[in-house]
Amino acid sequence: MKDNPRLSLDEIDNQSFGAKDPPQSHRGKEIVLKKGSGSKASDNAIISLDGKWIMTEGGENSERLNKPWVDEIPAAVPCSVHTALLNAGRIPEPTVGRNQEIAREASYKTWWLKRSFKKPNTDRPVRLEFDGIANRCTIWLNGEKISEHEGMFGGPSVDITDLLEYENTLTVKLEPIPKSNDYFMNSDGNQSWNKTVVINNVYGWHYSNMPSLGIWNSVRLVVVPDGELLSPHIFVRDLQKGSIGMSAILKSIKKSLKGTLKIDITPRNFKGDSYTFEDSIEAKAGENTYRYELTVPDFRLWWPVDTGEQNLYMVTFEFCPENASASSSVTQNFGFRTVEAVPSPDGPSPEKFNWNFVVNGKKMFVKGSGWCTADAMLDFSRDRYDCFLSLAKAQHIQMLRAWGCGFPEKDDFYDLCDLYGIMIMQEWPTAWNSHNTQPFDILEYTVKFHTLRLRNHPSLIMYGGGNESGAPFGEAIDMMGRASIELDGTHPFHRGEPWGGSRHDYNVHWGNAPIDYNFTLEADFFGEFGLPSLPVYESVMKYLPDEEKAIWPPDPKGSFMYHTPVFGETDDLNRIRQYAELFIPENYTLKEFITGSQLAQSFGVRPVLERARTRFPYCGGALYYKLNDNFPAASWACADWYGAPKLAHYILMNAFAPLHACLLFDSMNFSGTPKNLPVFLMDDADELTNSKWSVNVTVYANDLSLIKCEKFKGEGSLGGLPVQLGELSLTLDDTKTAPLLTVCEVIKDGILSDRSFYINNCEYAKGSLFRLPRTSLTFSIERNNVIIKNIGKLPAVGVCIEANGKLDTFRTSENFLWLEPGETKTVTVNLIEGLTLSALNSIQEI
Repeated sequence: MKDNPRLSLDEIDNQSFGAKDPPQSHRGKEIVLKKGSGSKASDNAIISLDGKWIMTEGGENSERLNKPWVDEIPAAVPCSVHTALLNAGRIPEPTVGRNQEIAREASYKTWWLKRSFKKPNTDRPVRLEFDGIANRCTIWLNGEKISEHEGMFGGPSVDITDLLEYENTLTVKLEPIPKSNDYFMNSDGNQSWNKTVVINNVYGWHYSNMPSLGIWNSVRLVVVPDGELLSPHIFVRDLQKGSIGMSAILKSIKKSLKGTLKIDITPRNFKGDSYTFEDSIEAKAGENTYRYELTVPDFRLWWPVDTGEQNLYMVTFEFCPENASASSSVTQNFGFRTVEAVPSPDGPSPEKFNWNFVVNGKKMFVKGSGWCTADAMLDFSRDRYDCFLSLAKAQHIQMLRAWGCGFPEKDDFYDLCDLYGIMIMQEWPTAWNSHNTQPFDILEYTVKFHTLRLRNHPSLIMYGGGNESGAPFGEAIDMMGRASIELDGTHPFHRGEPWGGSRHDYNVHWGNAPIDYNFTLEADFFGEFGLPSLPVYESVMKYLPDEEKAIWPPDPKGSFMYHTPVFGETDDLNRIRQYAELFIPENYTLKEFITGSQLAQSFGVRPVLERARTRFPYCGGALYYKLNDNFPAASWACADWYGAPKLAHYILMNAFAPLHACLLFDSMNFSGTPKNLPVFLMDDADELTNSKWSVNVTVYANDLSLIKCEKFKGEGSLGGLPVQLGELSLTLDDTKTAPLLTVCEVIKDGILSDRSFYINNCEYAKGSLFRLPRTSLTFSIERNNVIIKNIGKLPAVGVCIEANGKLDTFRTSENFLWLEPGETKTVTVNLIEGLTLSALNSIQEI
């Protein structure tokens, strides 16, 4: 008799949630598609109430509802209270100096917002919908209270048909954010977030201390049709055949409603055929569900970054009633893809989730980062999302963890991730066991509403219970697990992060561990780790007041210290300094300190990522912390709040390259110690098929003289797995140099395809990295290309192109380069005016 196979923690958890059958367990009506397009997406008679509102502070209900306002300011909804006050000149720019301390006082006051609108020209029911209000509010229409609402991430939705007049006044009262000062980090922080459901990273622990307040998302009127389409669901049945299942809910306000349900499937971002079908249906009063099974001919797959194309379809559902009354339609993104989580080669474990991801049948190491709320003042525009998500794509990031200290993002975020091929691990807004204290009903509404909203996006691959909860159990967590199955069923749910084999590690920085600690970290999956650094110098100058820009070392009570991880209250500067000083001279300037902190971040994070990649499939992926910021500060982000990439962006872009060779160091500083360094080659996209290749490793001394050179040759595919090619052996005498510089290259069919360089031993000679012997560089510009040439006799180390004054929008295809003597390199840029060229050891020549 065979033993029962072990279950993974995924399977054990799923059984424990007590969920009903998932949607895909129900088969639908078999449909044969026809070529062409049959439906026409309508606007469902939606009238936006975004735009011009007015706002005022305080006052009694009777005063604000019955008397004209004489002290109002404009408010361009959606916006935060703080943005409206800033635009009206009522508060100073919160990002500058310590002005946030002034601006945050607005969070603890009562605010009123108001706008007028005309009655829609219809006799049909009308519904008022809010997509997001922070956080507790009361709403009146024409002086009649229509809702009291709490919860930042959707609602309320109110039938206002009987209250409408020809001219209407909509009034919203925002309650002050409660104060709770029993905070675990910042003495000035506010922990009231764990008694409600909001973005918590703006409450005084994560660079920002300005709790969200405002109508931060869209407001609309909806003219309700007789039959209204709700929450379509689309999922893959059989990826090999192109068969999909889909369902649509039609909500009827009539006892009996006949009509035609039309569904179109149209390529969104590629040329191909459109398909359609129609079904005659009859609905009863209330919600009616219709399910279908169909096969799409010549379908194209959606793939994550670097693994294939991001082919997207638009699926439009339209209901046309027989009586020719208003139709209803909704359009969803869809991609043909499957994502499975499977065990590592050690097999399933009841104590571990399955951390190997299989996308469209291909097992892959997942390269990723953390995603932070993009703006403390609630600017979630598509342009701001694109600023950072385009950087993620360029960096080869395949997964972002939208962590539980943030929120379910706006539609533009997921749409861009669909287009860029960035997979999302979506956590619900809980952290540090707050699921035990947050109102269950508000949390449940948030989870269910956004599960239905997000489940069709091909970029969404997982739900999570929240951030760093030590005991992710109980009623709320079980509710999340059930919802993931009953409302979706196609995406796994993890009750917490880290949990079940994933790892968060901050012994470097918070634990004051030496940077060498990071060089040997291992895990089944990294959900978080990292190092903070300063923003680029140009950005630091933006948030320092003029009177403080020349002060160095900084005033312990000044603005520089305030813009550190916990507002300077947890020895923040010294924590950053201990790692930055590994690279810079003893008597350093502010610019040198910034460079040192960014070098420490870059070369302290990269070894974790590279070691993790070489351990695949025993390590399923690594998400460093993090891509972006909610506020300008020294932080773990690789791009600062303004949008300027730090050095880490370019170093990690290289470490995440699909075709990449690396060396595994067990420490950063090892002068006078013999070393055997494993040399690995990774080829995630199978670029080496039918190619001859070599990996060349070259080691240089502090005078840029050659210490050693090794070449590892091969031919053909690696089979999708990392391969150790051998070891680079360095003797005691070889390592007696500060710095020690090592270059690792992949040559494919005689062409350079990948190059990394490593910096070691700087600790033994402070500032030695900046005393390397000099070489000379020239550059020219052709259209949007910069052609750089090293005309000297020595390598150029850390070659950088910059557009001073425009670093927040300046983008390059690569940067911080190693150039051999006589080598020419072409780099693509998006701006060509005001460019400068530098290196750690260069003399620029035009």
